Amino acid sequence: MNLKGKKIGFCFTGSFCTFATVMEYLKKLVEEGAEVLPIMSFHAYQLDTKFGKAKDFIQQIEEITNKTIIHTIQGAEPIGPKKLTDVMVVLPCSGNTIGKLANGIIDNPVTMAVKSHLRNQNPVVIGVSTNDGLSGSLENIGKLLNRKNYYFIPFKQDNPITKPNSLVFDKNYIIPAIEMAVEREQIQPILS
Repeated sequence: MNLKGKKIGFCFTGSFCTFATVMEYLKKLVEEGAEVLPIMSFHAYQLDTKFGKAKDFIQQIEEITNKTIIHTIQGAEPIGPKKLTDVMVVLPCSGNTIGKLANGIIDNPVTMAVKSHLRNQNPVVIGVSTNDGLSGSLENIGKLLNRKNYYFIPFKQDNPITKPNSLVFDKNYIIPAIEMAVEREQIQPILS
């Protein structure tokens, strides 16, 4: 299956160290013919970090998708009622966002986009990227793994020696995981 013609909501949260990698796959989705709707959390949209300036990421995302980024709760709310997305991808998905999704906290554009999208029973794909994946965030990852309509990009330990609790998505599975989620299947194995 390919993703040509699929309406993909693509959410960025504050795991800034993965943005450069994620941009490559954002381009691939657009090149494959997907219609990508970009969404950013407040922090992803506003913060400059050692990984780059927010305005540069915004410009790059808008150039790739040829769409204006949704970056407000009000902008994200109509996604479900207007059926703007077939699949929602949260990549990178920080531990903070995983916790909010697992516990029904809707306080930024990404969590609102996911909530609004889920009203249509459509798939949400999570690309874990958090330094506390094997500690504080593990319980919330487990909740989402057991929840209907949530699918995960396979993930692995980021650096087991210097960051033993850190988890990160496996970039090699980004597009296959999205394709399978559209078919309502979890790609296996989840741990890469």
